[in-house]
Amino acid sequence: MTTSFAVTWDYRCPFARNAHEHVLAGLAAGADWHVRFLPFSLGQAHVAEGEPTVWEKPEQDTGILALQAGVVVRDNFPTAFPAVHLDLFAARHDNGLHLEDPDVVKDVLQRHGVPVETVFARIDDGSALAIVQAEHEEFVASHKVWGVPTFLVDDQAVFVRFMHRAKPDGGQPASASIDTIARTIALIGWSDLNEFKHTSVPR
Repeated sequence: MTTSFAVTWDYRCPFARNAHEHVLAGLAAGADWHVRFLPFSLGQAHVAEGEPTVWEKPEQDTGILALQAGVVVRDNFPTAFPAVHLDLFAARHDNGLHLEDPDVVKDVLQRHGVPVETVFARIDDGSALAIVQAEHEEFVASHKVWGVPTFLVDDQAVFVRFMHRAKPDGGQPASASIDTIARTIALIGWSDLNEFKHTSVPR
């Protein structure tokens, strides 16, 4: 039976990168999942009361440009989305690039054959930002989402941190990622468990 869940992202978060790598590795290996990828603006989550929102002043936020690009690719070029999604995470976390730089985002799009003009037209006309805002606010209201990565299953939402990346090309089988996500989804369904956190992280 197909497992359905959603997971939030902001490209600036390394733990979101870890989670989304596992999800995409599982999907690529044929996991029977229906996944909704949800944009979440960490910048908006940290706007102080009385200050302009990211929706009002997107130019002041370092992550919103890439988030909009990711949403446009998700909705209009779905076959390219996994590669673009991972590459935008890599631009930030592997290469140390600035996601607020349009050239960084454009380079990622071009590498994966996504028409830059189409993506940036939707950013420039405000339609991409409107989708990001609507989805961000929808799940803040319905599930009290406050960060990334948050996994959502039915009426449950859980913030998760995976300490290790998926490495299907580095000797780790994709089955390890499938197991990682399956364990997470199973725990979300266990209503007696509210908090489970290691007091320290072994290195």
